[in-house]
Amino acid sequence: MIIVPSRIWEYLVAAYLIILAPGPSVLFTIARAISWGRSIAVATVLGNALGMFTISVFVALGLGPILQRSHQLYVAIQWMGGLYLVYLGIVALQKSKDDAQAMTDLSSGRPSIRRTIREGYLVGVLNPKSMVFFAAILPQFIDRPKGYISYQLLLLGGIFCVICFLSDGLWGIVAGTMRSWLSGDSRRLTRLRQIGGAVMLMLGALTLINSILRG
Repeated sequence: MIIVPSRIWEYLVAAYLIILAPGPSVLFTIARAISWGRSIAVATVLGNALGMFTISVFVALGLGPILQRSHQLYVAIQWMGGLYLVYLGIVALQKSKDDAQAMTDLSSGRPSIRRTIREGYLVGVLNPKSMVFFAAILPQFIDRPKGYISYQLLLLGGIFCVICFLSDGLWGIVAGTMRSWLSGDSRRLTRLRQIGGAVMLMLGALTLINSILRG
């Protein structure tokens, strides 16, 4: 039996906006693309997506049964997710220039594809943003009355990772193709980071408003 949350389309829009916003994973991919080209960028994205899916499995199996029993925790997690997105947006705006300059560092040698996937996996599985997203943002899109909370969380987490691979992979291909143009002026990368910060602030605010209305 397949349990599909009723708000799946809302989730797809929210997930895509979060992934599309130039956050840490996108910047990491673009940096690799600028340094070593498209193949390394795509391999990085593959490793990152696998790492995030590992987190989603642990969160779904550990958090699902708890959320099914506790409405208070469900609401608290919504608040935590909204506040964290606001925090990420503020940090992105504050550090946009420093992040952009760091992305143009080409000093290290080109890694192998295997090493690149491994490094991307470590970035994904150790990224606290991924843990908070899967633990705090996903639960607001599940249908608690339908049950099978762990399954719903795992489904949403898997969908998120697939979208992430496709979207970040596209960033990597485009950045690898335009590597000379992007690395020629750090202001272009700064603007990307600022756009990402603004999007995360907006999504954080919407999450908090949604939590208030549903509380």
